[in-house]
Amino acid sequence: PAAMGDVIRVPMPMLTEERRKDLIKVVRSEAEDGRVSIRNVRRDANDHIKKLLKDKEISEDEARRGEEAIQKLTDKAIAEVDKILAAKEEDLMAI
Repeated sequence: PAAMGDVIRVPMPMLTEERRKDLIKVVRSEAEDGRVSIRNVRRDANDHIKKLLKDKEISEDEARRGEEAIQKLTDKAIAEVDKILAAKEEDLMAI
């Protein structure tokens, strides 16, 4: 490391293709973990709706609309994760 005033410079070697592929595997794994977390939130929300329906606090129509809204939000969130994943993979391979 070389110190230049307030800045410390640490020389880093360029990424090899093998290391880039390893990093892409890590990114894909993290993206899958994100998708699983999103699906878990969806499951919890749907369970809550089913409980409300069972307790007669909402009608079947309201339950169906709620589940459809939750599914739309889930699809949107997963699409965003996929978009970020694709951008990161492209970024890693472009270096």
